[in-house]
Amino acid sequence: LVANREFNVQLKDRRDVEYAHDQFEGLWKDAVDISQDFVDAIEKKTWLNDSIQPYELYLKLIYEYLQEDINLEEHFDSFLPDGFMRLEYQEQAVRQALKKLNDFNGVFLADVVGLGKTFITAQLLQQIRGRILVICPPVLREYWEESLQDFRVPAHVESLGKLDSIVRRGIQKWDYIVVDEAHRFRNENTQSYADLLDICRGKRVILVTATPLNNTIEDIFAQLKLFQTPKNSTIPGIPNLEKFFNVLKKDLAKYDKHDPEYKDAIKKVSHEIREKVLKHVMVRRTRNDVINYFKKDMDQQDLVFPSMDDPQKIVYHFEGQLEEIFNGTIDLLVAFKYARYVPLLYYSGNKGLTEFEKQQQRNVGGFMKGILVKRLESSFFAFKQSVKRFIKSYENFINMYENGTIYISKKVNVYELLDNDDLDKLERYVEEEKAQKYDSKDFRKDFLPDLKHDLETLEAVWDIWKNVDEDPKLEEFIQNLKGDSTLKKQKLVVFTESKETGDYLYERLIDEFPNKVMFYSSKGGRHVDKKLTSKHSIARDTIKENYDPNEREKANDLRILITTDVLAEGINLHRSNVLINYDLPWNPTRVLQRAGRVNRLGTKFPKVFIYNFFPTTHSDAQLGLEVNITNKIQMFHDILGEDAKYLSDGEEIGSQELFDKLNSKKSYTGEDEEGDSELKYLEIMRNIRDNDPELFERIKKLPKKARSGRVVSKNEEIRLITFFRLNRLKRFYMTNGERSLELDFFDAAYLLECEPNTKRAKIDTGKYFKMLATNKARFEMDTTLGEEEKGSGGRSNIKYIEKRLDHKLFKRFRGFTDSDDEFIKGVRQMLAQGTIAKKTAQKLKKELELEDEPIKMLGILRRHIRSIAVEESQTKDPRAKREVILSGYLA
Repeated sequence: LVANREFNVQLKDRRDVEYAHDQFEGLWKDAVDISQDFVDAIEKKTWLNDSIQPYELYLKLIYEYLQEDINLEEHFDSFLPDGFMRLEYQEQAVRQALKKLNDFNGVFLADVVGLGKTFITAQLLQQIRGRILVICPPVLREYWEESLQDFRVPAHVESLGKLDSIVRRGIQKWDYIVVDEAHRFRNENTQSYADLLDICRGKRVILVTATPLNNTIEDIFAQLKLFQTPKNSTIPGIPNLEKFFNVLKKDLAKYDKHDPEYKDAIKKVSHEIREKVLKHVMVRRTRNDVINYFKKDMDQQDLVFPSMDDPQKIVYHFEGQLEEIFNGTIDLLVAFKYARYVPLLYYSGNKGLTEFEKQQQRNVGGFMKGILVKRLESSFFAFKQSVKRFIKSYENFINMYENGTIYISKKVNVYELLDNDDLDKLERYVEEEKAQKYDSKDFRKDFLPDLKHDLETLEAVWDIWKNVDEDPKLEEFIQNLKGDSTLKKQKLVVFTESKETGDYLYERLIDEFPNKVMFYSSKGGRHVDKKLTSKHSIARDTIKENYDPNEREKANDLRILITTDVLAEGINLHRSNVLINYDLPWNPTRVLQRAGRVNRLGTKFPKVFIYNFFPTTHSDAQLGLEVNITNKIQMFHDILGEDAKYLSDGEEIGSQELFDKLNSKKSYTGEDEEGDSELKYLEIMRNIRDNDPELFERIKKLPKKARSGRVVSKNEEIRLITFFRLNRLKRFYMTNGERSLELDFFDAAYLLECEPNTKRAKIDTGKYFKMLATNKARFEMDTTLGEEEKGSGGRSNIKYIEKRLDHKLFKRFRGFTDSDDEFIKGVRQMLAQGTIAKKTAQKLKKELELEDEPIKMLGILRRHIRSIAVEESQTKDPRAKREVILSGYLA
């Protein structure tokens, strides 16, 4: 052990052999016995240790997996305004978020609604140094400005409607970007997403949302791209996010969305995303987490969450002639083609339509059809108003067509126009947006007949509705407001998706409850004098004084607040504990967001009450209430057909599923999406650290490749669970010796969990090494980069741009300056890394198709690619090695 005396030669000469013999004898003469210390080190400090107990191995699993977070409790300085409590769960969120922000350039602050994400964000921003831009919905701008001012955070707040303006004024000055209600930017095909991507590129990004995983897996990928490079990710084990999400999309594409297996596949995919991606970049706690793991702090602060009563149904009945009218309307609208809103799908002229433009037309059509469905379910008044407008619109359009010329905009992008308030704006844009001039003769012959068919349908609908003055829904509402023991005493928050329904309700209720009713929408507020005040600040002050318990100046002028979804986000209304969904929130995200206004930490009410309106009929009474209600909801779906997905801005939600969701308590808290929490295991290790330091030290010093065994059941086959690590990547596998299955941390912890006195079982070393080799092979295969897959949607545009840049006329052009060359190099790298927005790529392709001159092509690139930011290649660390951390043998 002192020097290298291995000769590694074959000795044949006597002299050489005697030399070697003398060398050995000399060494042997000076040799010493192996010390007991050395024996102890071999037996206790290496994987040969056969005295490790199953409980110690279980704790070692937790320790190694959560090691970085166990002591993530260092104090940080934060200023809290008067009246704000210092809450441990919020401070823990700040510490975790700060670490993730530094490690991955971005973080999701995604606590469920009602836990104070704005205040957590403000405390996080106190800990960073740099220029901060906060982007939020227009209605929350004032709220953010006040909150940041209260917390003494120097940040600039802008409305998400002003993204283009932010880009034009310059984006290089910002170091940190905060995006509130970040789930609004889940659609990559919009200009607002392209603008936001430009703003976030090269910055550190904080995404604030209670619903990051909303409707489709593209949602989360789009948001991740705001701070992660798609093909050069820093998330452990996922170097190529685009490939990762493409594989998941292929898995889902195997199933029809109506198959029972599809729901199981969705759950599996969501779990995969949470465990392999989101856990690295997301801070998310549920109410149960706060109650279970921050109980001491909650008790000291005298804080409780309200309990949720089972949602109540307010059922209104169609009967007699009204039922016939309703059923007749359904039959008529099923055949509605909405041809006036998809004119370019009928276009047969010379200029072809791109697939993107066709999809834009389908989007407009689907949403316009959705408006009729939403209005019919919302209120008869709103429905009749929409039918009148649709008739006038069709008459004008047909007249224009018959005069030989029509004007159509290709630019109406419904995703840009949905501002989560009412849908009036979309209707107005479709009507007003005039752009390109088209000759009537360039449209297919079936266009005019389809337009006339739709107009006849609308006129038939109007004929059966024009004399209807009954409103069983409103009558049932007023009856409940006066008779229900909860509704007649408390402050109420009433949500509707339609501004017209809101105005209608206000005008009917203000006479029943003088001076106590207010209606608030994106247009302003209506209160005492019935007039609309467009001064949002006055209306919002009234709302805050009456509904926000944090306001110093409190008032009791209001008892019924009617609002569109403009108040569904980021505002405190929990001086009320009663929420009423006057019309169905078809988008499941809305269910959660609306309830979060009243179901908040800090409320003084022990209970929260939810009321939902549902239609039914007397003639179907024999079916039972639930079947009758879901049949009526299904009728709305039948009108839409494949366009039903537009009701929920994404995945189609079935009538039974919607009914179940609206009547489930868990849907109003966000708890139903959650699995296990790492907080449970952190608490175990912290308790051992604080109360049994000797055990903590022993666990810490257990060797790598530690192993232990325990008997689980005589009926089960022998299995081996192995914990591997490669840099920051941690993976778990279980095998029976034949095939290896990947586990998540929670599965592994569950399987190895045992009591402190659990006896160690004998390990069959032959089987153990065979099974270890099987797990090793699987881990090595999973962490060896394979051939990259082709990109996702929009890749054809990227390929076209790359092809144009590689064309000899552009590539060999000698007139570019050094700065031009640097810019072009950056563009090439961004194309390769996948950091150019789909909308930007689409525009580039369209303009480059019309231009061959290199200087003008460069101008096109500079006009659309407003900032260059290239991530350094994540080359493999040559020092990184795969490690076996421990193995649990289940005998």
